[in-house]
Amino acid sequence: MRKWIALAVLMLAAVLAYAAAGPYLTIHAIGKAVREENAGALAKHVDFPPLRASLKAQLGDRLVRGVGIDAQSGLLGALGMTVANELAGGAVELMVTPYGLGALMEGRKVWNRASGTPPPRRGEREALRPDPLRDAERRYESTSRFTATIHTGDGAPVVFVLTRNGVRWKLSDIRLPPP
Repeated sequence: MRKWIALAVLMLAAVLAYAAAGPYLTIHAIGKAVREENAGALAKHVDFPPLRASLKAQLGDRLVRGVGIDAQSGLLGALGMTVANELAGGAVELMVTPYGLGALMEGRKVWNRASGTPPPRRGEREALRPDPLRDAERRYESTSRFTATIHTGDGAPVVFVLTRNGVRWKLSDIRLPPP
């Protein structure tokens, strides 16, 4: 009887350890997929609907703030803002999909080929495309929310938010730096 209890406690500890390590494993897998330019592997770790919604809202907010209230007060300004917001939303819809990620990664490969840049060797590949989240500040915000923050060249934070669904973690939001 004691063996069964010990086995159950051991199994519970293993599940809890896996759940706690989940976001770190997901960040590692995302970095590997980006380095290898593997859109399919990257798509497995991204929750596309909430990511698209968040990016559309952030871009819409940037447009409104960038234009200012004076330019929006007229009929022409309001029409221009509507068109610009729809175009930005459409771009997000196209790019933040598994196919969009693949097209972006393939586009970079095609651009390199067209410009005469030879493909990097395996050792050079990692030097050219380092892990984007390697030096990120990582922390749990709750038991089902984890963030990894990197800083741009001018020090502005970009926050990658992972959320848990069961024992799987996925990238569900990218908080862009303030304008």
